[in-house]
Amino acid sequence: MTTTSVPAGSGGGNDTGTAAPPGVTVNGAVLPLQGVTPHTTTLDWLRGRGLTGAKEGCAEGECGACAVLVACPATRPDGPPTEWVAVNACLVPAAALDGQEVLTAEGLGRPGALHPVQHEMAVRGGSQCGYCTPGFVCSMAAEFYRPGRTATTADDGRHDAAPDPEHGPNGFDLHALSGNLCRCTGYRPIRDAAYALGDPDETDPLAARRADPPPAPRHTVLEADGARFVRPRSLGEATALLAEHPDAVVVAGATDVGVEVNLRGARPPLVVAVDRLEELRTLGQTDDEIRIGAGLTLTEVERALDGRVPLLQELFPQFASRLIRNGATLGGNLGTASPIGDAAPVLLALDASLVLAGPEGARSVPLADYFTGYRTTVRARDELITEVVVPLPLAGTTAFTKIAKRRFDDISSVAVAVALDVVDGTVARARIGLGGVAATPLRARRTEEALTGAPWDGAPVAHAAEVLGSEGTPMSDHRASDRYRRAMLEQSLLRLHARSAGAA
Repeated sequence: MTTTSVPAGSGGGNDTGTAAPPGVTVNGAVLPLQGVTPHTTTLDWLRGRGLTGAKEGCAEGECGACAVLVACPATRPDGPPTEWVAVNACLVPAAALDGQEVLTAEGLGRPGALHPVQHEMAVRGGSQCGYCTPGFVCSMAAEFYRPGRTATTADDGRHDAAPDPEHGPNGFDLHALSGNLCRCTGYRPIRDAAYALGDPDETDPLAARRADPPPAPRHTVLEADGARFVRPRSLGEATALLAEHPDAVVVAGATDVGVEVNLRGARPPLVVAVDRLEELRTLGQTDDEIRIGAGLTLTEVERALDGRVPLLQELFPQFASRLIRNGATLGGNLGTASPIGDAAPVLLALDASLVLAGPEGARSVPLADYFTGYRTTVRARDELITEVVVPLPLAGTTAFTKIAKRRFDDISSVAVAVALDVVDGTVARARIGLGGVAATPLRARRTEEALTGAPWDGAPVAHAAEVLGSEGTPMSDHRASDRYRRAMLEQSLLRLHARSAGAA
C-alpha cells in the first residue's frame, strides 16, 4: 500500500506562545486590528486605512476589483514554501488575516518604480478607465509569481507557442483572471500584458519572500459591537465552541458568508474560522481511497491531485473563478447544502462519503445520505465536515456538464456528473449526480438502474437519457425553464455517449 499526503502547510502550526496584539502585515508594515468587528471585510478595513487601490464593485466576489495578495502555504511540494495567492478582499473578514501578510496594488510598485505587471498593463493599454486595474494587477501578480509557470517553446525555438487558447507562451494561465471583470470590455490589451510577462527577476523581493515559510495561523479572539471572531487552536476547541454556541457561523474562505454579510446584512454573534485547522488540511491516498481535507482550498486540492481524479479536474475550471477557488473549500461548499453547489453532483457521482466530527467523536456519512432537504443535512450544529473520502478505483467513463448563462464564473442552471464502468460494451456500474433540479443535490437512481447491465449503445442510452430527463423536480426560474433543464439532463448523457463512442 502506498500513501501520499499534502502537509497541513500551516507554516509552523498554531501559535500557542505569547499572544501578539491583533494585526496584519500590509505592504511590509504591521497594521493593528483593534476595534475591527467580526463582520468588517478586509476591503473596508484597508480602505479605511487609506489603501484605496482595491475597489468595491459587486461585494459578492464576482468582479475582482477588490483583489489583494496573501502569503499562503505552498500548493506545490516541489516549490518554495510560500505562494502569493490572490483573494477577494470584499469577502474575507479582516479578522481572519490576523498575523498574516497582505499585499495590495500599492505595495507592488510605485510611480517611477512600477512592478513588471503594472508596467506591462500601462504600456499595452490595459488600464483603460482604471477602476478594475488594481484587482487585475493583483491577480496577474499571483500568476506572475506562481511556481511552475514556464514558457512553452515552438519547434523553431521561439517562445511564442501557446499550448492551448487559455495559456500564453509564457505559461500564463488566463483562468487566473477569470474572476476579474473589465467594465471597459478591453480584455485583449490585458491579455497582451499578461502574455508579455517574463520570469521574476532574481532581485525581486516578492519572489525572494517565497523562500521563507508563510506566517503561522494565530489563535485569534476579537470582540466588537457585541460579536466575536474566534480562530480556535484545534478541531476539539472548534467543535466545543459550536456545541456551546448553536448560533455560531463557521467560515473558511468566507466566499458564502461574506455575501450574506455584505448583501443581506447578516451579523452572526460568533464567527468561528476553521480554514487553518491542521486536522482539516491533509490530503492522502491509499490503494482504496483518496481522503481530501475539508479545509483545503479548491486550488490546493486541484494542484495536489494533479489530474488524478478526472471528474474533479473537469469541475475545477467551472467552479466560480480562481479568486473564489483560492478561498473556497469542499467543506464549505457542502456545508451550505445549496441545491446548486457545483461540488455535490461530482462527489455524488464519485460515490464519496463525508467524515463529520463533533464533541462526541467522528462518523462517516455517504454523501448520498447527507442532504435531507433544502439547505438541510444530517450534520449536527456542533459537527464539522473534516474530510471528503473518494473510494478507489475510479470509474473509467466520466463527464461533468454544467449549464449556465456564462461559460465560467457563473451559477449553474443544471449540473450533471456521470461516472460509468463500461466492461465489454456493457455498463457494469453507474453513478450520476445532479444539481439544480430539486431541493437538494441528488443521485439519479432510476437512470442508474436503467443503465446498469445495459449495452452502452444507441437505443439503451437513448432510453436512459429519457429517464434522466424525468429525474428530480425541475422548476422554472430566472435561470432556466423546467423544460430546458429536462432537455439538458437528457443531452448530457447523449453527449457523453457520443464523445466516448468517438474516442473509441
